[in-house]
Amino acid sequence: MCVGPLFAGSGGESDCRQRLLQELGWRFVAADVAAIDIHAGAPCDRASLAEAIAAGDLVVRVPRHLDAAAGSRLEEELLAHPATHCAYAFALGNATRRAVDRLVANPGFRFSSVQMGWIGFGPTGAAHDGWKPIATFGRGYQPSGANSRAIEAFYTGQVRGECGLGRQVAQYAAQAELYGMDGFDAEFAADEIVIGTFNRLNETRSILLGSSAGGFTRDGRAAQASQQGRQAFMGLPGFIFHVFDRSKLDDLNNQAENFVVYDVSAEAAAALREQGGLEFYNERNREVWSLARSVQARKPRRFFERLLFERDATLRADQSAATQATLERIDRLLDDPFYRGFEVYVHKQGVKPVGFHVARLLDRNPRTPFRIELGLHNLHTTLYRRYLDHRLRECEAGLPQASP
Repeated sequence: MCVGPLFAGSGGESDCRQRLLQELGWRFVAADVAAIDIHAGAPCDRASLAEAIAAGDLVVRVPRHLDAAAGSRLEEELLAHPATHCAYAFALGNATRRAVDRLVANPGFRFSSVQMGWIGFGPTGAAHDGWKPIATFGRGYQPSGANSRAIEAFYTGQVRGECGLGRQVAQYAAQAELYGMDGFDAEFAADEIVIGTFNRLNETRSILLGSSAGGFTRDGRAAQASQQGRQAFMGLPGFIFHVFDRSKLDDLNNQAENFVVYDVSAEAAAALREQGGLEFYNERNREVWSLARSVQARKPRRFFERLLFERDATLRADQSAATQATLERIDRLLDDPFYRGFEVYVHKQGVKPVGFHVARLLDRNPRTPFRIELGLHNLHTTLYRRYLDHRLRECEAGLPQASP
């Protein structure tokens, strides 16, 4: 197993590329072979990098006397290899979960549908939490100092906002956790870390949706991600939104839910691959909604949430025979692993599987079905390349490397 420079005459930039690839999980083996043999395996289907390594993924066998030019070409090929994107996704998924766990643990990060501005920083004001306004009525802010200080405000401070803000903060915080706070401050300018209405972000340099975002992946129905495997979903943004027009909404504060993907089970990933993405489940959501509409019963608070997600035995026992027959049909639909194993973070609901949100929205807006789609994102394009470039610059400058 190679642990040092592998290629004759290599050094500097090449050494750093090789080192980065090894830290992401690639293992180089010098062998008596005539040509380079890349065994990528299936890392995107694994639960962790450790599992991928144990399964024999991410191995490259190279001739013992590979010259520097061939070695450099190999490094560039591997940096662009789909398996390297999966290896990066392990680090991104871990960073997303660290960020979300800290956001969920902060009782001061609250949801509020009625407030003076779109974002409310409370009596101490935005400046106290490291943010400065760039738009009126709380519709846009950027860090006033260090980016890390601004993110820390959502980990420990008192801030109010709706789920769109929660999604934005989770995305930025995931980058902060991925780079480490010092790296996050060094890599991104303050005007690239913008929170506010999504229309406001479009007009800024935001790395999410503004001019610094670069190239987007457009995979709303997750056809591409589903074929790549479970790790391809890590940290992706998305939304759950009403199908029928606003006249069919009873609760405007719950007309949509913005999320980031927290984790995906092996079973949920297999189901998504088999069904070709989210469109199959959007059709199933509509079927669940149609069956739920036929339930004629007194509906106490959280009726469908308790009935369909929690499967409250006492509440179920109180239902008529006709309703119980309908519930059996809905259960069969929601027993698909996707509904239990595709976990998303929604502010202020925390981390829940999508089945929870399907049931919850039946209570909140029973006159319309809801769809689930992924949003535009640049996690595997611009932000992927920026992360690699940052790590390479750190290496070349002789700085210590953070573990992925």
